[in-house]
Amino acid sequence: MKISKNVFSKNDCRASSQDFPRLSYSQIMHDIIHTINNTCVETYFNIDIIESLLFQSLIAMTKFEVVFVATPAIGNIVPVVEFANHLTKHNPQFSATILIVTVPQRLLVNTYIQSLSSSTTNLRFIHLPPVDPPTSDQYQSFVTYISLLMQNQKNNIKNTLLNLTSSTESTSESVKLAALFVDMFSTTLIDVANEISVPCYLFFASPASFLGFMLHLPSTESLESETEFEIPSFKNPLPKVILPSLVLNKKTGAYSWMSYHGERYKETKGIIINTVQELEPYSLQSLYNDLDLPPVYPIGPILDLDGPAQWDPNPVQYNYIMEWLDMQVPGSVVFLCFGSLGSLEVKQAEQIAIGLERAGIRFLWALREPPKARLDDPRDYASYENVLPNGFLKRTVGMGIVCGWVPQAKVLAHKAVGGFVSHCGWNSILESLWYGVPIATWPVYAEQQMNAFEMVRELGLAVEIRLDYTKGGDLVRAEEIENGVTKLKNGSDEIKRKVKDMSEKCRVALTENGSSYNNLVSLIKELTK
Repeated sequence: MKISKNVFSKNDCRASSQDFPRLSYSQIMHDIIHTINNTCVETYFNIDIIESLLFQSLIAMTKFEVVFVATPAIGNIVPVVEFANHLTKHNPQFSATILIVTVPQRLLVNTYIQSLSSSTTNLRFIHLPPVDPPTSDQYQSFVTYISLLMQNQKNNIKNTLLNLTSSTESTSESVKLAALFVDMFSTTLIDVANEISVPCYLFFASPASFLGFMLHLPSTESLESETEFEIPSFKNPLPKVILPSLVLNKKTGAYSWMSYHGERYKETKGIIINTVQELEPYSLQSLYNDLDLPPVYPIGPILDLDGPAQWDPNPVQYNYIMEWLDMQVPGSVVFLCFGSLGSLEVKQAEQIAIGLERAGIRFLWALREPPKARLDDPRDYASYENVLPNGFLKRTVGMGIVCGWVPQAKVLAHKAVGGFVSHCGWNSILESLWYGVPIATWPVYAEQQMNAFEMVRELGLAVEIRLDYTKGGDLVRAEEIENGVTKLKNGSDEIKRKVKDMSEKCRVALTENGSSYNNLVSLIKELTK
């Protein structure tokens, strides 16, 4: 029997689906027919070759469904959606379903989800039925609230997964439920995955350094007696003042939940982190060395670079800002923004205004009012006249804009923006690195103080305004702000060089044979086993 060279050999018959990601069923059958037509009748039939082709045919016909659950906060759900999108576009055999847990008070999240449901074709969104939320006496922090809320959704999520399984079985296509992805605060759902025998993976939207902290939380006793802590994912000892306030404040109950989640991360089949090997080599190596952990896959930066402008709740303001930036000299504007949950009290806003005016720089400042209730989002101020020093807006006409919420990635992408005063949320850090815009650190909540510490002390990629600011703490004075933005604008050449270099590394990581690309390929091979 003569086999044409374009037909696969015997050694290919154990290949995985990733080796044939775009081989169609019709192409495979064409090769089989071609082989049979060219077989001499007097030569015996090579069954291994046909077995290989049939095996490939089966793989090409198999589809893989992955399901995601995310905390209903912009900083958590956006990277989950973007990763699901990234995965399905990389390998068309995958389809993704995202289970939505609704918190009515989170208006920005709800607007975002509504826009996706109407515009995204390769992802499916399922809104889970509402459950009784935790009562006010059951939680003192968002971590506790969301952990309890996700736990209360276990039955709904189990039923949804079972329905997905039964619906895929009834179709003519072969569809395998390949994985359930949970996030950092929904590890109680690992129980659901185990019950129905679905592999469970963790998608971690914060840095590898903070994952290491979650895995090695200092004991409550040491938190009371010590001032510095050795954490394997950090080169330098961590000062107590930069640890998350939720860990330090025993009354919130958040410490217990964070300890619980950290332990359960070890039970997953793999940990996917929205980071880059070249950005956090030390932190990632500490995770690779941890024999208690499953495989770790850094696949970032996974970013939503286009979406916010499409669902911006204030498009008129956005257009005005973009037109103003178009008129500015490249690199001349400092952008101040404190995240989707960031807000400032009037006294702190006054200090920023004084500092900016003294520095004499061009600025774009996203200023938002603190939320009225515990679970509410911050709101845009109705008027800035009553918030800022008398006459500030008139004196800075042409020099700067004070506005409400803006699509941050779109602003950072603009050539006029040369510096970023940031709360140091991880998505914001990745966006700034992507566009090569240096940061001045002003952390506000969650793990942001540790992110700021990593950027300044561990990586040398940011200018320090503060590392240890927390809501309700000491005001950041006008002098600190003036010095920080001036250094960011005029005195940080080495940091600017390093940021530009890291920007290039982040982009290369996602290209073919880049570190994140290869890690995604490895993950796909595991998911399609």
